[in-house]
Amino acid sequence: QVQLVESGGGLVQAGGSLRPSCAASRIIFRFNTVRWYRQAPGKQRELAASISRGGSTNYADSVKERFNISRDNDKNTVYLQMNSLKADETAVYYCKTLIPPDNYWGQGAQVTISS
Repeated sequence: QVQLVESGGGLVQAGGSLRPSCAASRIIFRFNTVRWYRQAPGKQRELAASISRGGSTNYADSVKERFNISRDNDKNTVYLQMNSLKADETAVYYCKTLIPPDNYWGQGAQVTISS
């Protein structure tokens, strides 16, 4: 069964950095687009960043120039480097990939930014 497992969340002060990771089993990430979403308390889940099978990246306007999504093919892992974090970016961060017709989500990584 396909599994995505996030790690690397945590607590950081505003202005700090975190780098959650998303490791996959039973799929090969470099053959799929992987997306990072986040869901803040009481808000809808939103797309933060994506990386395509070819390595192209896209970012939500709110995180451009602060977040960087990358992929390590040897480790079959996708990372989200997050810098200059803001208190209102406290959320659960999820990775997701689509293998038609199914979406596969990780369990989420809690990221808490203190002001």
